[in-house]
Amino acid sequence: MLNQKVGSVAALRKALRRADDLMEGADQTATWESVADRMRPLGFEPGWGKNVARIRQTMSLLSDLLEAPEPAALERFLGLIPMIFSIAVITPHGFFGQENVLGRPDTGGQVVYILDQVRALEAQMRNRLAEQGLAIEPSIVVVTRLIPEAEGTTCDQRLEAVKGARSTTILRVPFRTAAGEVVPHWISRFEVWPYLERFADDVRRELTELLDGRPDLIIGNYSDGSLVASLLAREMKVTQCNIAHALEKTKYLYSGLYWRDNEERYHFSCQFTADLIAMNYADFIVTSTYQEIAGRADSVGQYESYQSFTMPGLYRVVNGVDVFDPKFNIVSPGADPTIYFSFRQKKRRLRRFHPEIDDLLFGPAGRPDTRGGLADPHKPPLFTMARFDRIKNVTGLVRWYAESPTLRERCNLVVVGGKTDPARSGDQEEAEQIGLMHRLMDEYGLDGSVRWLGMHLEKRFAGELYRRIADRRGAFVQPALFEAFGLTVIEAMVTGLPTFATCYGGPLEIIENGVSGYHLNPNFGDQAAAMIAFFYDRVAADPALWDRLSAGGEARVAARYTWERYAERLMTLARVYGFWKFVTNLERDETRRYLEALFTLQYRPLAAAMEK
Repeated sequence: MLNQKVGSVAALRKALRRADDLMEGADQTATWESVADRMRPLGFEPGWGKNVARIRQTMSLLSDLLEAPEPAALERFLGLIPMIFSIAVITPHGFFGQENVLGRPDTGGQVVYILDQVRALEAQMRNRLAEQGLAIEPSIVVVTRLIPEAEGTTCDQRLEAVKGARSTTILRVPFRTAAGEVVPHWISRFEVWPYLERFADDVRRELTELLDGRPDLIIGNYSDGSLVASLLAREMKVTQCNIAHALEKTKYLYSGLYWRDNEERYHFSCQFTADLIAMNYADFIVTSTYQEIAGRADSVGQYESYQSFTMPGLYRVVNGVDVFDPKFNIVSPGADPTIYFSFRQKKRRLRRFHPEIDDLLFGPAGRPDTRGGLADPHKPPLFTMARFDRIKNVTGLVRWYAESPTLRERCNLVVVGGKTDPARSGDQEEAEQIGLMHRLMDEYGLDGSVRWLGMHLEKRFAGELYRRIADRRGAFVQPALFEAFGLTVIEAMVTGLPTFATCYGGPLEIIENGVSGYHLNPNFGDQAAAMIAFFYDRVAADPALWDRLSAGGEARVAARYTWERYAERLMTLARVYGFWKFVTNLERDETRRYLEALFTLQYRPLAAAMEK
């Protein structure tokens, strides 16, 4: 943005004043090209703006900073400056693809989140570059694992273009053993640790080749992706952002203290060590809610749980992470507005799906991949959709419903998730939950009031399913024991469904209790069932209550949870933290050396032991 004509701060101040004088009387809509021959002799190159008005705005902000610097002005200025042209998004575990992957083990909301995220980021990057007058094509690479035994998905393809984006690509790199052999099959997120160091080395080479250089920003997702991002950022000297989504430590009670009891199945020793390294190495950390950072008065936040804990026989952590560090930022995601919109928007409704949806919901029992039927389809349907694992607590909701005669009298229950045949599941915990679901339906005789769809639904179809439930004056229930954020909660609210969601985690902030939904405590299922039944009793007396809660949910999402807001904020943060990393030359040598020692002396031996 500056050429050799500007060699000092004093010269820059003088050039900025002369540039403003030259442009004061100019046509404010004139392009950079029309004033370039006057700007270049002063020392300015493209990047200040697409037209005179934008150029003056950018230069005015810089002049203010040079004369009287203050934080808000710096953030506004950095928000305009073209600093980021390429991003690498790291997400190693699961089946990462665009079709036929949701519902597979370890494959759920994070795939939806990342695909929506990168589309929003690309649009934001392209818009920022255009506003600054630069005809540069941004690039985003989603780095994930290549799985040769892809089971009918595209996860065996090295490169795949992301639909709905112009310059975003999925790059898949295989896991390799210590001997260099490619690991052909899916591996649980709890078992990936022995492969990540070599994976990071392979990714660095392939990413450098694909981008013809290094990225400007690396974003790590989940514990495994954040560790890989740390290894890459260290070697490539790139700004690093971590997004945990969900840390296992707070999901499993006393998991640090009793780590040996869980080691064979969950390998928390590797995971918690990787978390500590990635948290402290990151330049900035993004969370969806405040709950993730510091919890609340009666619960510990996900990151807060890493401040002090003991893993007997392994190590003790003191000041593991500082939750008051300014590196922590809350940037909430949203729902894809082309998929999830209000049931009231009649002209946008996908009515071609209605016959199939109605057959799935209210058709006769016995069709493939379903169980149960609704003997009285006129009752409002309670709806839930989630992976079948213990934390998501879908079977807990079914038990609450089964044991509440009042709720069974008022409503039907529709469950979308898992598979109906446990033998078709490749995940032990999912298979256990599927078996429990069948036992509950048998024990309580639920086949006439519960409809279970053990299938994956295409996104557009799923969006219309939410709205079809709303047509029937239904409600959405999210019963998780803990939910880091809750994309399904956002999706349900924006489509107009009154929503009941767990009070543990993100939904506590998403929902304003009694205004845009209700909080429920998953540890007291009888009370949760009574709350939902009481809501429908009140709706029977005052039908407008359903409409008020429905509209409240839509308004809450529109005000706080959109991908456009997310992308704008994340890109601004990336520029701010990237700027400070560059201008302060803040290498944090002591911390870095300590983290390298922790990686070498703790993580590496623990991971190697898993592969034996």
